[in-house]
Amino acid sequence: MRVLLVEDDEPVAESLLRGLRRYGFEAEWVTTGGAALSHQGPYDLVLLDLGLPDTDGLDVCRALRERGDVPIIVISARSDETDRVVGLELGADDYVSKPFGVREVIARIRAVTRRTQPRTPSSPAPGTPDRYGARLTIDRRAARVRLDGSEVALAPKEYDLLAFLTEEPGALMSREQIMEAVWDANWFGPTKTLDVHVAALRRKLAGAVTIEAVRGVGFRLVVNEGGDDTAS
Repeated sequence: MRVLLVEDDEPVAESLLRGLRRYGFEAEWVTTGGAALSHQGPYDLVLLDLGLPDTDGLDVCRALRERGDVPIIVISARSDETDRVVGLELGADDYVSKPFGVREVIARIRAVTRRTQPRTPSSPAPGTPDRYGARLTIDRRAARVRLDGSEVALAPKEYDLLAFLTEEPGALMSREQIMEAVWDANWFGPTKTLDVHVAALRRKLAGAVTIEAVRGVGFRLVVNEGGDDTAS
């Protein structure tokens, strides 16, 4: 996937570029709204800062959306709800507030991509599935999960949750991070739905992975190399 990064803060941009490339994305960087609007190369997604030196990022967002349907994720130090709402109304697909971690941005990119490019299980794209231990594989291009070689039937959000947690096995993810990445950046409902989906994954993938609950914080997925599931 080709990403156009529009960001005038050099340290932030360099960190994002390293992270994007580490996860296999092609990334190009421009520092102004004018450069973003005049950029000729093809790209599949835009990471757009609002605080640009030459123009308001919201105007850039509007102009980009008028040109086509390329997904746009706004990244900004503006945490005001009005800016978030306006950005989404102008056509942004998601909104990430600074400071943020590269892993969160990557998860948002993948979540937006899943939403804007519906899965087609009947015609999976070629690629090598990711393997987690001896029993579990995830084919992210086809959105298929197999346990011991047999496909596991997962609800769409169960798959999205598993895909997010396996981005970095062993890392502790807060409930807020998970809800924003898997459900929606603007999710205002109860987080009980997260517990329900975690319970479903524990049941369906018992023995292959352990999803540990850390009270008051969130969840951690651990790949089992051969033992039984002992989820908390």
